[in-house]
Amino acid sequence: MRGQVKSKKLNIAKNIFLIVCGIVSACFGLKSFLLPSGFIDGGVTGISLLVSNITKLNLSYLIILINIPFVILGYRQIGKVFAIKTSIAISLLAILLVIAPFKSITHDPLLIAFFGGLFLGGGIGLAMRGGCVIDGTEVLALYISKKSTLTVGNIILILNIIIFSFAAIFLGMDKALYAILTYLSASNTVDYIVNGIEQYTGVTVISEKNEHIKKFIINQMKRGVTIYKGEGGYGVKKDIDILYTVVTKLEMSKLQTAIRQIDPDAFVIQQQIADIKGGVVKRPALH
Repeated sequence: MRGQVKSKKLNIAKNIFLIVCGIVSACFGLKSFLLPSGFIDGGVTGISLLVSNITKLNLSYLIILINIPFVILGYRQIGKVFAIKTSIAISLLAILLVIAPFKSITHDPLLIAFFGGLFLGGGIGLAMRGGCVIDGTEVLALYISKKSTLTVGNIILILNIIIFSFAAIFLGMDKALYAILTYLSASNTVDYIVNGIEQYTGVTVISEKNEHIKKFIINQMKRGVTIYKGEGGYGVKKDIDILYTVVTKLEMSKLQTAIRQIDPDAFVIQQQIADIKGGVVKRPALH
């Protein structure tokens, strides 16, 4: 019981630390890069920046006001704890935008777009790792995807196209193009942080020489293997062992080469995996 309580407290402390770091990073990206230059990002933060540029209203107020509908959606779609954490995180970001002494660092537009997106995306990603959001784009996309045939990715893309189109109209084409660069930098940073430092690939192998492939994965790559019992459906029906393993992106080439050497006719399926827990995947295996 004590161990569970201690583990829970550590987890809460870790989440708070991630959220605080995320808020500071996002504030730094906004105050030191995007705000002084009038650049914007995509998503809900991009909407706030765009409205601030057009109306000259304080960004701190806009971030709170524009995120209110998304916090309500988050409460309905995900839960009360998520909504409370998100409300606190957004409020702290708004306060920090007022009191933080961050100064403009550069006037180079490419550096502003890249590093502004990097720090803002890093902040959004760290907050998500901590269990909340400081940009409600994904919450809106999740809600709409449940009501339509569009995927979350499609909805985010459509939303950002609309934002960048308005940016081109009200801020000029140059700033709209730089906004796209900022968004690409931010979104890739979010993916990098949320999905983990390593990218994982799930690999399914169907082969007549599955025993040799299994031994290679276990002995040479030091990875675990799950075996599914299958039956061939094409031609002569017969039982066959189907191998499934998870490797990092860096190891994928090594595994593919070995499979082709053992059985050039092996049927291999690859699936990208966002993140994993447990098992033996995270043990060093690059030789």
